[in-house]
Amino acid sequence: MGGDLYAGLVVTVAGFVVAGVIASFYQLVTAKPCGFEIEDRETFPVLMAVVTCMFAGPVILMRNALRGRRIERRHVGWLVATTLIAGGWSLCSGTVVLSFFFALKSSMI
Repeated sequence: MGGDLYAGLVVTVAGFVVAGVIASFYQLVTAKPCGFEIEDRETFPVLMAVVTCMFAGPVILMRNALRGRRIERRHVGWLVATTLIAGGWSLCSGTVVLSFFFALKSSMI
């Protein structure tokens, strides 16, 4: 039981770290923070925006929740709910990312 909980925590943290790296890289390249809005009409930019939002979503959610709490004085329940949603999202994206890296590692050996 303890090992499974630890593994889930590691995967969740890995997912959140990947989300932070992707969101920071997006902000470095575009000079604006990553968000859920999709502005382009062409296929490739829309596809890239969806993939970016798919993996950077937990950071976008937490940034918006913290800003909503600080600026709009939203109830702390919103922050807790957003944290739980971002944690679940990080668990899912961390699973995908770590599975990809482990498959890549095993293919190189």
